[in-house]
Amino acid sequence: MDGYVKLHEMLETALRQAGEEVGMLLGQGLTATLTDSLTFSKAAYFGDLDDGVFVLDVDSREEYLGQFYLVFNLRDAILMSSLLLGIPAQRIKEKQRLSIIEPDDIDAFGEIGNMINGAMNTTFQSSLAGKSHLKLQGSKKYVPEIDPLTDDDPLPNGDYLLFRSKLEMEGQEMHHLDVLIPVALGNLFDPQPLQAEPEPEAPSETGTAEAADHDAGTEEAGLSGETTALKTGSVAGTTGEDTIAVFENDDEERSRMLEMLNFAGFKLVESTLDADIKEVFSKGNIRLVVIGSQDADDRELAVCIKINAMRQDQPVPIIMCAQRWTRTAVLKALKYGAREIVIKPCDPDEVAGKVRRLCRLPAP
Repeated sequence: MDGYVKLHEMLETALRQAGEEVGMLLGQGLTATLTDSLTFSKAAYFGDLDDGVFVLDVDSREEYLGQFYLVFNLRDAILMSSLLLGIPAQRIKEKQRLSIIEPDDIDAFGEIGNMINGAMNTTFQSSLAGKSHLKLQGSKKYVPEIDPLTDDDPLPNGDYLLFRSKLEMEGQEMHHLDVLIPVALGNLFDPQPLQAEPEPEAPSETGTAEAADHDAGTEEAGLSGETTALKTGSVAGTTGEDTIAVFENDDEERSRMLEMLNFAGFKLVESTLDADIKEVFSKGNIRLVVIGSQDADDRELAVCIKINAMRQDQPVPIIMCAQRWTRTAVLKALKYGAREIVIKPCDPDEVAGKVRRLCRLPAP
């Protein structure tokens, strides 16, 4: 994520200090290392969430009014609160497996949350020019497919700056602490320069002549429908036979994917990740794109970005398939336009279900 350098530095310092202090409280070595920062909507963040989370609300007061959120993996919250309560290791594992968080856990984790909030308070007050005060407000649990996801819970709809910190504790498997700050509040903490609007390009003589010819043709037709058709045809991959495009470098994997997609009855076009996307899209009315790879790294994400940018006015659904995924890669893929994430080896029934839903095909 470009920008927000000051906010990144403040959180990096605050989370490192918070990790050290919580580690001392628990009698364990705990580190919290800021690793990534992205911009996400609430829908994208929670849309592909597999694990439960524990959310702490932080109220920002004085000259920086707003609210932001500390989001822990639920198993991490259970682990830390149980260690503070002195619960035996076997019982901790059972509680993690069953996602059990009891009133005593919530009270104990409140103490941990207060330490994290204290570290952030100290850093923000010493770093910001205006008066700042952070107060921990409350907490809530959210487990996908069990707890309701509403407009306001477990946090309000909107766009957020996501700052991800990796948690590490010796002898324990841990995940991440995510700090989700609404973009408007992030801009109060760390104002960003306004981006100048690009000046419109002066039309060339050729372009003016073409526009005049187009207008004349439209007037002769006298039909608004023809104008709409001309506009649609100007968008890449929106004319011709209904088509699914498959981008994959491995020949065998690409062949297997084409076999899985035959049921749809669409024209199938195949290509490598380095292909000219505009050329591929010129081969039909692209209804769906499938991107395949071993790792979901920047190369594959770049293909997703290019497609999303080219079809931003008429988005095309994208399925990204990879053998190895990281949480960050999933979040980036969703941010850059992927509608579905698939782990290789691909299950034909899973792929078929996603294709039917995205292309609105009838059930078999």
